[in-house]
Amino acid sequence: MNPSRFIPNHTPCGHTRREFLWQAGAGFAGLGLIDALTRDRAFAGELAAKPQHFPAKAKHCVFLFMNGGPSQVDTFDPKPALTKWHGKKYTGKYEVGSNGRPIGYLTQSTFGFKNYGQSGLPIASIYPHLSAHADELCVIRSMHSDTAAHASGCIQMNTGSVIIGKPCLGSWLSYGLGTDNENLPSFVVMTDPRGGPIGSGSNWSSGFMPAAYQGTTFRSTGSPLLNLATPAGTSDKAQRRGLDLLKSLNTQHAKNRQTKGPIDSELLARIESYELAYRMQTSAAEAVDIDKEDAKTRAMYGLDNKLTADFGRKCLITRRLIEKGVRFIQLYSGGGHIEDTWDGHNDCISNHKLHAGETDQPIAALITDLKRSGLWDETLLVWGGEFGRTPTSEGVNKPGRDHNWHAFTMWLAGAGVKGGQAIGATDEFGFGIVDHPVHVSDLHATLLHLMGLDHNKLTYFHQGLDQKLTGVDRQAKVVKKALA
Repeated sequence: MNPSRFIPNHTPCGHTRREFLWQAGAGFAGLGLIDALTRDRAFAGELAAKPQHFPAKAKHCVFLFMNGGPSQVDTFDPKPALTKWHGKKYTGKYEVGSNGRPIGYLTQSTFGFKNYGQSGLPIASIYPHLSAHADELCVIRSMHSDTAAHASGCIQMNTGSVIIGKPCLGSWLSYGLGTDNENLPSFVVMTDPRGGPIGSGSNWSSGFMPAAYQGTTFRSTGSPLLNLATPAGTSDKAQRRGLDLLKSLNTQHAKNRQTKGPIDSELLARIESYELAYRMQTSAAEAVDIDKEDAKTRAMYGLDNKLTADFGRKCLITRRLIEKGVRFIQLYSGGGHIEDTWDGHNDCISNHKLHAGETDQPIAALITDLKRSGLWDETLLVWGGEFGRTPTSEGVNKPGRDHNWHAFTMWLAGAGVKGGQAIGATDEFGFGIVDHPVHVSDLHATLLHLMGLDHNKLTYFHQGLDQKLTGVDRQAKVVKKALA
């Protein structure tokens, strides 16, 4: 009995056409085949462009992550009752804060609110630039999560779970939609120069999915990636020869380890990763080269102001990455801990003045620029942190606010979003939800929907379950009021 009869695609001579190519010319014919297929992205199967589940406008998503937890009552959820009851000890039903901190005192916002746009959307005075785009914002005032801790809060907002090890939103989008660009990652992360979020790379991990779906961290100044630049004294020709040699050695290794059946996908993916890095030496450097932008654009993003320069660069680079087809970009405002982030325990007033001041103009500029460049109608923006803050202070005459996971605010804007509205409502103090609660999983279901993906159909089989971003044990719902 000829065993080759039971192996698919075998010829009468007992070998597949692929095996014949490997053996012909000591495998170098196969090396040529690898190069050809690599150029056709045959081995970038994980990131090959995939169709949406249903037609949707959004092709790109930008998550503006306010690390540390911005206060809803000081940004987009005005509470006049806090002025009336300012300084009174809170005696309501909600657990106050975290880490055993003392019961707080109801504390008014020092930031005035005004109604903006035709919609009359109320926005705090710390957003003078963003308020010009009020009619684009869909403010969700009734967000809630499952944790009051920064690490698990960030992890949940990014991955849908408070437990480390799950794929994040950017990974799910890369998995579900792939990428349309060949020279840059599908998923880019830019952190704050003061540090990354608590939980670090777990926030942009691909979890149990292939590593091709994880986020790639970019720097907003200098070389976008560490060790990306060609070593000094090495010509492009010499580098190309080195990569070709490495490719041939990896190809021979694949041949020796697997003489029958399909070529090992992980090794071929590694070969492609070297090629992507090579292509990125030019493309990534071009993406962050904002010196080519005109003076008016640079000024619009606040690059000439020390306060706004860093986040402004990140927002401008974001527009350039979107132009090049990057699928998901996450920008962090605030890094490290406490006052270096939005975690205003000590003085929420000064804290939010600083961080809103750093981000307000750049975010408004990004919206303006996306409209100007024609990318607004295919780009989805998300703003928010891992949770909100209490309407109470942490003590008498102490203007800091503690963590509030019972109710907080986020906003959406851009492709497919119905702007100029507020969804949901909190109680008179902004402590708990009284109308249209939106869990983190509902937010994720909505973001996937806006990108043309059904959160119930976007699954990845792992540990005997069809895993989902929105979880296997929670009935997440799309926030239909947010849809245009």
